[in-house]
Amino acid sequence: MNTRALFTLATLVLAPLTTQALPLNDDFSLDMSLAAVSDYRTRGISQTLGDPAVQAGATLVHSSGLYIGAWTSNVDFGGEFKTRQELEYYAGYYWQATDAISLDLGYIKYSYPKESQFNLSEVYAILDVYGVKLGAYYSNDTPNVFGEDQDTLYTYLSYKIALPAELGLDLRVGRGDVKDPAYWSTNGDNRESYYEWEAKLTRDFVGVTWGLSYIDTDLSKSECAGWYGYGDLCTATVVASATKTF
Repeated sequence: MNTRALFTLATLVLAPLTTQALPLNDDFSLDMSLAAVSDYRTRGISQTLGDPAVQAGATLVHSSGLYIGAWTSNVDFGGEFKTRQELEYYAGYYWQATDAISLDLGYIKYSYPKESQFNLSEVYAILDVYGVKLGAYYSNDTPNVFGEDQDTLYTYLSYKIALPAELGLDLRVGRGDVKDPAYWSTNGDNRESYYEWEAKLTRDFVGVTWGLSYIDTDLSKSECAGWYGYGDLCTATVVASATKTF
């Protein structure tokens, strides 16, 4: 997350890295994944100026539900920003109440080498009830365009549908809120929130999960350029992805 990419969600919202546990012993397992995406979009906003990204993650999981892990991706914020990498470190607790109900609580630290002014942290909660997920991510140290920390809140609602031919359809709508006015249009109006949405088709084939997403936001090009520096980072796009789990 940074002044040009206000919200960065680690691991599980855009270009998700679906993982498969590798048992280490009776109590611990390791989730690892590697993915390639045609555009690294998070919460509707491109983090690579529309270019491809390679992403990797690993999570150590305890039988109690506690977990700790790390995730990384290449990024490109344009201009004179030097960072080319996003690093995320996270820890949390996953509680499986029933086969159909679960709660995931955790903390994420975002780090951007060579551009530490973009570093921030979030706490999150994800409630899953019969496949319907409601998530919330809150930060009180998100940097804004003035170089000051501010409060931010991202919430989303998602659902996955099983389709014929072993296809899956992931649907999500999210809302990003900031404390201070952030999105300015050419007529001088501004707002403190925006909506984004994604529809993603997935299918497993030859050990790889293939995905095709349609992603968009309700930010105009002028609003996007005023906050992120480029007007086309928030516009509608199609993102292809390939994910391998180990």
